[in-house]
Amino acid sequence: MWIRMKLTDSIVKSLQEKKGKDIMVVDLASIEDTICQAFVICTGGSPQQVQALAQEVGEQLLENDGMRPTAVDGMRNAQWVAMDYGDVMVHIMLPDAREFYDIEHLWEDADITEIPNLD
Repeated sequence: MWIRMKLTDSIVKSLQEKKGKDIMVVDLASIEDTICQAFVICTGGSPQQVQALAQEVGEQLLENDGMRPTAVDGMRNAQWVAMDYGDVMVHIMLPDAREFYDIEHLWEDADITEIPNLD
């Protein structure tokens, strides 16, 4: 649990560094049969910002925590980038994709923490 919390904190800080918006941490640990223990979800304002946010997360987690994602998908079109860190999945999305898929509310029983924007 401690490692997951440290990982989510590192991801949130990385996203805030590049001005990610509407960051949410969805804690799935108490829900059975989920693909991971937590989602960190963030909105980027443009495809370029979505890519920059994903690159920042990847660089910071490698540098500070020695962690590499097992998979990254979506960098080419940068509408929705998913990064798999085992127990934690990072989802960086454009506003339209985030609104349409509404992944933070797929698990009604999950604890959701909204992170304030740093403007």
